[in-house]
Amino acid sequence: IEQKVVLITGCSSGIGLSLVVHLASDPSKAYKVYATMRNLCKKQRLLESVRGLHKDTMAILQMDVTEQQIDILGKRKKDILAFQREKVCINSTHWKLHGMLDVNLLCTLRTIQTFLPDMKRKRHARILVTGSIGGLQGYKFAVEGACESLAILLQHFNIHVSLIEFDAHTHSLYDQYLQHCQSVFHQDTDDITQVLPPTQFLRYYTNRALLPMSSLKLTSMNGSQYIRAMSKLIFSAPNTDPQI
Repeated sequence: IEQKVVLITGCSSGIGLSLVVHLASDPSKAYKVYATMRNLCKKQRLLESVRGLHKDTMAILQMDVTEQQIDILGKRKKDILAFQREKVCINSTHWKLHGMLDVNLLCTLRTIQTFLPDMKRKRHARILVTGSIGGLQGYKFAVEGACESLAILLQHFNIHVSLIEFDAHTHSLYDQYLQHCQSVFHQDTDDITQVLPPTQFLRYYTNRALLPMSSLKLTSMNGSQYIRAMSKLIFSAPNTDPQI
């Protein structure tokens, strides 16, 4: 069986790490996963998570998407993509507030750009990018706009672009929200990795609890209902449902 090549950024922890484990442990060995991270000193957690797996399903590469390492990876892409017909590029890189725009928008586009020529020639590939319900990180709005444009342009080449819209997963930045929204925001990264069905859409939601909030962006043209409902959900007392 021909393996699908999957390149994932930000694999030292969180969603990236969980995705690597999920795909590399596939019983049929359907995927060859290239897990990249900024600092290889942090690879131990990933190695412990995939202990016992066959070596032919995963490889770890060093890549700092904010530096010239992406160019180095670009030079190796022929080796990575050789002989495989279908490729998947998953951008799941997150960093501290400093440089957030560069890491999560510009470097996402840079990573896609590196592999896009080969994907277009093969005319069969998928690009998955992590988004966010509610847009709690402002840069994700730019990511969504870019992905929507790419999805339209690349469909002609049989390249499918998808956004994985997850809500707040286990992360220290969401401690305040978790105190008020336990039932809504309680989602583990393992749950998020399950939202990779074969059907190709622009958006996938990992938690249906916030779908009414997301739909308000479309039904309320001036945005006021969405702002009020989201604010009430986040800052109201526990077990208080927002009035939608």
